[in-house]
Amino acid sequence: MAKKVLVVDDEKLIVKGLRFSLEQESMEVDCAYDGETALNMIREREYDMVLLDIMLPKMNGLEVCQQVREFSSVPIIMLTAKGDDMDKILGLEYGADDYITKPFNILEVKARIKAIIRRTQKQQTVAEKSKVVEIGNLKLNSESRRVFIGSREVNLTAKEFDVLELLAFNPNKVYSRENLLNIVWGYEYPGDVRTVDVHIRRLREKIEENPSDPKFVHTKWGVGYYFQG
Repeated sequence: MAKKVLVVDDEKLIVKGLRFSLEQESMEVDCAYDGETALNMIREREYDMVLLDIMLPKMNGLEVCQQVREFSSVPIIMLTAKGDDMDKILGLEYGADDYITKPFNILEVKARIKAIIRRTQKQQTVAEKSKVVEIGNLKLNSESRRVFIGSREVNLTAKEFDVLELLAFNPNKVYSRENLLNIVWGYEYPGDVRTVDVHIRRLREKIEENPSDPKFVHTKWGVGYYFQG
């Protein structure tokens, strides 16, 4: 079944190039040229991937990403200006799965998309095996990819869930930031370890009663992170 990708950029030549290239890979491509239209399209259709530029009219990419994360865990790759680290970090803060710096190589874009889709499919296969972890008031169900604190459901992004799932199913095992980057994001991921820190911080804000004194996701200083109920 063809993978559905939404390309969002106000530069029509970039959109045209991406569309042509992705269609050569037998993907189904929709296009949007402003943030408002993109948000409405994501609400109305199921996508396997969203390529989202940060600088957009009507609503910027960070705002779109933040609002999408309120109702969907669709993988999002942010397109950021060259060398703008703050954009990259903010993109991850707002729930993006990855980022690509402009000007980009189309082969790199395709490789990143395929890698994320492969991992998503793999995660769906793993999720078919019923797995539930219950520790204290936290309940994680790998089959439905849902997390509850007591009776309240916690809305995690795909990557936040992957990090929590790995740690929760391997309690007390300390994972270095490099390990987590390799396992959750994949060996081909070119980002740095700050990506892990951002996701851990967001995860704690969502599942911990007091994020600065965590009950579940702990830091082993100088080594990495581990889960303890």
